[in-house]
Amino acid sequence: MKLSEFDYDIPQARIAQHPLPNRESSRLCVLNRESDMFEHRLFKDIVEFLKPGDVLVLNNTKVIPARLYGTRASGGKTEILLLKELQENVWEAIMKGAFKGKVSLKGGITAHVSPSNGVARVKFEGENIRGSLDKIGVMALPPYIKRAAGKTDTERYQTVYADKEGAIAAPTAGLHFTDKIINAIKKKGIDVRMLTLHVGYGTFKPVRSDDIKNHVMDVESYEISKETAGAVNLAKAEGRRVIAVGTTVTRALEASASGCSGRRIKSGQGDTSIFIYPGYEFRVIDALVTNFHQPKSTPMMLTSAFSGLSLLKKAYAGAQKTGYRFFSYGDAMLVI
Repeated sequence: MKLSEFDYDIPQARIAQHPLPNRESSRLCVLNRESDMFEHRLFKDIVEFLKPGDVLVLNNTKVIPARLYGTRASGGKTEILLLKELQENVWEAIMKGAFKGKVSLKGGITAHVSPSNGVARVKFEGENIRGSLDKIGVMALPPYIKRAAGKTDTERYQTVYADKEGAIAAPTAGLHFTDKIINAIKKKGIDVRMLTLHVGYGTFKPVRSDDIKNHVMDVESYEISKETAGAVNLAKAEGRRVIAVGTTVTRALEASASGCSGRRIKSGQGDTSIFIYPGYEFRVIDALVTNFHQPKSTPMMLTSAFSGLSLLKKAYAGAQKTGYRFFSYGDAMLVI
């Protein structure tokens, strides 16, 4: 497929720059693949579309404040965006501008930067930098949010069930859930389960190939517990639905299934660079909660693989006409 097939116009005014005051106030566009129709609701109405016996899978990764501001030995200002921890105090990172040398950070912390495979390799002096990130780092908001991160983002660019640190970006489909909604879902008889996939830079990495099949996804690590794998496998065996909250959950579940027979997944840790686009045969998920994604992005390609590209683009156009908010802090979509 051609990259241009996943393009659409999006006015800047439709790109959400701030979260809504209340998470559950987000709008919800419900796509029905069988009827090829969609309807507009509020996110709190999602409970109506879930059935007793469904398994709802969430990503409990926790976003770290991965953007660090510092000063070079020359006195110039710079930024470090942490990507991946290689070992204690050694990280892969992206620098603002080409640079090699020493950077001074808040709290008297020193970082030594050297190039490595197209990204920077940053080594921190002293105690484990992880313990200082809450004090010296800020949330790395997506580039389409044209403002600096603030105190509100510390809470709101994080799901209410975030637990395991390691992501540099939020699994944004989960940002709409509140404890109240999750409790209502459980009360209805839906089995809520967790897995972990630490969202990395690949979420924002642009697709450069005109033929999307030539795009290569970054490797991301995931972990699925025995309890979650067991709940998913039992649901598949009994013909009950598995509902993924977000493209990250989808990639983890589908990647895990690739090493199993039938429509089963396995527990444990794994690495995946799975790239899902139209033509992919889903083995695990039966419904998908997601956001409105950037044009030509891999999350949009994954969503269109599940919903159908034509229906998705009709829904995107309809959402723009009715004032939906797009991207990370925007509104939500349920594909059933």
